[in-house]
Amino acid sequence: MAEVRFCQEFGNAFKEKRQRAGKTLREFAREHGFDHGNLSKIERGRAKPPTGRTLDRYLDALGIERQSDEWYELHDLASACAGEVPDKIMNDEEVVKKLPVVFRTLARRRPTQEELEELVKIIRES
Repeated sequence: MAEVRFCQEFGNAFKEKRQRAGKTLREFAREHGFDHGNLSKIERGRAKPPTGRTLDRYLDALGIERQSDEWYELHDLASACAGEVPDKIMNDEEVVKKLPVVFRTLARRRPTQEELEELVKIIRES
């Protein structure tokens, strides 16, 4: 049976934050009551990243301030790696109406790195 793989970006980011806190995986899990095996799978991209309250608990344990840019970035990365659209987006009816065209466009023609960077710039400025 083939092993399911999720995107590695969230796991890499989480591991970097944990290591920045000076904790081994086992130390971090033990100190905060998390399952070290599950965290290991998340960091290696072999388990779906946590979302919602579970992710909040992990980020709190890392000392990441809620509602900070870093907190939002990790939430968005976890959602993307889990294959989910964040609730904040799904709760906006106008945005939801436009999502199919965005998905269709991205599926038909993959944008260049330059085009993606320009799109990010436009979104951030709006």
